[in-house]
Amino acid sequence: MLIRLPGGKRYMHRGYGISERRVCEQSDAICPITVYVNPDEDEKRYLIDVLKVDEHTLNSALDPDEPSRLEFEPEHAAIIFKMPKNQVEKDELLFKVASLGVFLFKDRLVIIISEEIPLFEHKQLSKVLSINDLMLKLFYRSIFRFLENLKVMNTLSDEIEDKINVSMENRYLINLFTLEKSMVYYLNAINSNGVLLEKLRNNAAKIGFLKEESELLDDIIVENTQCYRQAEIYSNILASLMDARVSIVSNNLNILMKTLTIITICIMAPTLVVSMFSMNVHIPLEDHPVAFWIIIGLAFIAGAGFLLFWKYKKW
Repeated sequence: MLIRLPGGKRYMHRGYGISERRVCEQSDAICPITVYVNPDEDEKRYLIDVLKVDEHTLNSALDPDEPSRLEFEPEHAAIIFKMPKNQVEKDELLFKVASLGVFLFKDRLVIIISEEIPLFEHKQLSKVLSINDLMLKLFYRSIFRFLENLKVMNTLSDEIEDKINVSMENRYLINLFTLEKSMVYYLNAINSNGVLLEKLRNNAAKIGFLKEESELLDDIIVENTQCYRQAEIYSNILASLMDARVSIVSNNLNILMKTLTIITICIMAPTLVVSMFSMNVHIPLEDHPVAFWIIIGLAFIAGAGFLLFWKYKKW
């Protein structure tokens, strides 16, 4: 959709409306719901100059490290909410978070995100009653995505643990460290969302939430609390067992070195016997007709004797 700015400049955005309790795309000049994906400079100027969005808040909506918060402006409420970021194949074990900027006007909702994310394609957004209801369900959808990714992270952790039990490489430990780092990101984001949701509940009347919307907000707060506790449990498990996993890798390496040592000594014992009878001096059995087989037998006995001695000592 193209809209002309004062001065002849244009910006593009996606417009949506609510029809039959569903969010559907519209092509009207002014839509009740507008979504900006990584807005360019012209779009930012429109948001700042026309919609009176604070420039700092606008930049915060595109900053993944910005904490969740609620601010009231003369014509709208500005909300920064955290949500899981889309996974990149090269960083498949690093789960990051992104910021979602929601600007709630009296009869309009403006959403700003830094990357393309399917916002309205889930069953939780199948029955939308109002703009406020849509905003709350977007928050609930974000929490649900956190829970989905936590389950994936837990599954990945279990798979890596199985590989560590038989591995002597560091890459699996590095994978676990990456997952633990992701857990820290998620814990901070979910906790930050919890603070924001409490502020929304305390300012429900000021924002204009209806009774049903306030009840939905209470349910979202409960879900976010449970999500945080689940993330905390997974994070504690990863952190508490990390030392044990490092020890497993070290123990696997020690077992390998022990096996190589046994093989080396088993080879050295027969080699010693053969070397003694290979010296360029007069030695016993040098004129014996079966001296070769006797030496081979002695070499075999030396190797077998060492193995028996190793087994007897239980090394």
